[in-house]
Amino acid sequence: MPALTHPRPHTETLANGLRVTLRQVPGLKRSAAALRVAAGSHDVPLEWPGLAHFLEHLLFLGTERFPASQALMAYVQSHGGQVNASTRERTTDFFFELPTSAYSAGLERLSDMLAQARMNPHDQLREREVLDAEFIAWSQDPTAQQELALYEGLPATHPLRGFHAGNRDSLKVELPAFQQALKDFHRQFYRTGQMTLSLVGPQSIEELRVLAQQFAAVLPVGDKVEQAAPLPLAVKSYQQVGERSGNLLFAFEALPDSSAEALAFLCHWLNSAKPGGLLAHLQQQRLADGLKAVPLYQFAGQALLHLQFTTPAESFSAIREQFLDWLSFFAAQQDWAALREEYTKLRERQQQISGALQLARLDSEQREHGLSENGVVALKQILRDIGVVDNFSDHWHLPAANPFLRSSEPLANAGLIRGQTSAHRGLRTFAQDRSRGRRERSPMQFSQALPDHSDHGAIYLRWQTQAAAGTDLQGKLRRSLWETQEDARQAGVELAFSATGTQWLLKLTGLQEPMPSVLEHALKCLTQIDADSASAEAEAPLIPIRQLLKALPEYCLSSAVESNDVKQLWTTSRWDGLALGLNAQTQSAMGLALSRIPGTPDNQLPAATAINPQHLWSHIDTASSEHALLLFCPSASREIADEAAWRLLAQLCQTPFYQRLRVELQLGYAVFSALRQMHGQSGLLFGVQSPNTAPVELLGHVQQFLEGIPALIENLDEEDFNQQRQSLADQFDESHLSGKDASELLWQAKLAGHSSDYLAQLHTAIGQLERSTLLAAAQRLLNAEGGRLCLASESVPGAPWQATK
Repeated sequence: MPALTHPRPHTETLANGLRVTLRQVPGLKRSAAALRVAAGSHDVPLEWPGLAHFLEHLLFLGTERFPASQALMAYVQSHGGQVNASTRERTTDFFFELPTSAYSAGLERLSDMLAQARMNPHDQLREREVLDAEFIAWSQDPTAQQELALYEGLPATHPLRGFHAGNRDSLKVELPAFQQALKDFHRQFYRTGQMTLSLVGPQSIEELRVLAQQFAAVLPVGDKVEQAAPLPLAVKSYQQVGERSGNLLFAFEALPDSSAEALAFLCHWLNSAKPGGLLAHLQQQRLADGLKAVPLYQFAGQALLHLQFTTPAESFSAIREQFLDWLSFFAAQQDWAALREEYTKLRERQQQISGALQLARLDSEQREHGLSENGVVALKQILRDIGVVDNFSDHWHLPAANPFLRSSEPLANAGLIRGQTSAHRGLRTFAQDRSRGRRERSPMQFSQALPDHSDHGAIYLRWQTQAAAGTDLQGKLRRSLWETQEDARQAGVELAFSATGTQWLLKLTGLQEPMPSVLEHALKCLTQIDADSASAEAEAPLIPIRQLLKALPEYCLSSAVESNDVKQLWTTSRWDGLALGLNAQTQSAMGLALSRIPGTPDNQLPAATAINPQHLWSHIDTASSEHALLLFCPSASREIADEAAWRLLAQLCQTPFYQRLRVELQLGYAVFSALRQMHGQSGLLFGVQSPNTAPVELLGHVQQFLEGIPALIENLDEEDFNQQRQSLADQFDESHLSGKDASELLWQAKLAGHSSDYLAQLHTAIGQLERSTLLAAAQRLLNAEGGRLCLASESVPGAPWQATK
């Protein structure tokens, strides 16, 4: 296995006061930046709540040099990257990830928007309406309101009790005093001494330093401003008890600097569900079903620790006693040596599998990667402040070590496919890519489509069942994997299971060394479900648009009869699979797990049924006054040429769709469009959530936008068209694709019936797209040749739409 990424990045302060962290990770395909400004919602004048959040939004609206169509958001989207921002109590973060070739131009746009904010009155009025829609949705979201209510035990004068989101009433854009406050806030905090820039990529430290210096050169120079100290929290602890959950909150003052790492360490072990721990005991005693511990707030020595228990109200007093008893046991450990060692290992594993953006955001936090000696001191103070005692019950014990964090012994020479070396990359079908020693008709295909010299890999296992899993069975299947999923995640493997109609999928991505063991454990869990197994807990409610997104894959398949007889479903199922990027050692180590896969092996499973070329409408009751709509437009066929055209259409639509529905029409704050692949089917997906506009009206706006796509294509000059096409093609160049992204694309390619040189074919097909071909694709989109699927928070409106069964 390659050496771990060094846990500490290079740090320095530039001549103009900008603090930078620089991290070189040679294996990365992309580069990322995270810019933290030491100013947030609690730093604005009291008379202008929401000003910090409002400014964050305004900065994305473009500058004189880079108008909205060329600004950071549009630029990142056109290169297939990620971009976002977040305003918290005392910090504001801006972050993005791009292909390395486009990275410097992204940094140029970020620095320009921070330094040259346009902030004209017309933009402000328009963006205020967007924030007002966001506020309305937030105020009607039960989860958001529950989170807000957690602060009610604090003094009314503490800023945590204040209103900071911003809305039409608090953002007095028309007043000169507000405009002056906005300018003063930007001038005071958006300068070099108040910022930390974190850069991550495959570049050398010196190359990253040059980029940091170029970034800093255009920023206003200024010393760090001391942020005002908050008022005292004034309480030690308090509790809130509801019908099905209870909250314990502990407030701390005057904690040392290392308290953040100490609280993170404590919460990690509080959240452990392993035998001997707090949650396992509460479940055994039927006092609580779930526990989540998280620091809600940390600043200037203050902190607020939140523990949420899923429990009947009458059990809460007993829960508090058990919590303090377990905490006293935990405090009695000798500096937590074993737990610290495991915690450090899992933090290192998380860094090892993190992409550029995750690493950049981690570096901007500037925390230790484990629990340092100073962290031990801080943790002991936190435990004393909570009130631990010397005597406690003797039934507690430390959790068992994570089985997937132990490195396995190297296997004997496992060999490669006959006649191949790890460098050999012939053009083969997925069915031809198999490990030596396995029968040629083996349904588990060990593909050579990705290099096997990386420490990352992916495994996909698919079952075709005779019936769909009922809701109760789906909950049991998911619950059976929880402990294995958490152990796997800590060891660097993301484990996911879905039962969508008659298509069941088990997916492992991440570090390949633990994968054989993780797979074996997962299969054991999934096949030991019985009638007495506990059902899954009720999940926290999602906002309407997320409810629709969660439901979408199910509605992309034909409906099926449901069953809760898990043994019968496993016995009569047929399965196949795909493994990507695995070296010979990992392939050989999978032998035991593969022998335990339930069902009948079948290397000729049929593709999932495509959406009918009809207008299908599914009503999803979101239990919200907010309206939401998803429109999925499948491609006319599963041919790679059609997919290439649909992908370019999606790229061209992304920014104009957002600009039209969110900025110009101000329909809501959740507005997006993208290409999605489900069950091997590519399609354009448009989504809107709106506080006031009904789904039928939203659909009308989306349809109107679709009708303008041909003009959008025709109005591109030749240079812009070629640039858009090249930008899209570059996203599918092997040098730009992460192993995880490439694996998912290849899995979808297998489902669609393509060969394992799909990525090369797609890259070529995109590069060969002509304007006339794209216009023809747009016309097929308008004609709905691939059909339409609409999910909405309202019933079917009538012809041409048909309600799904």
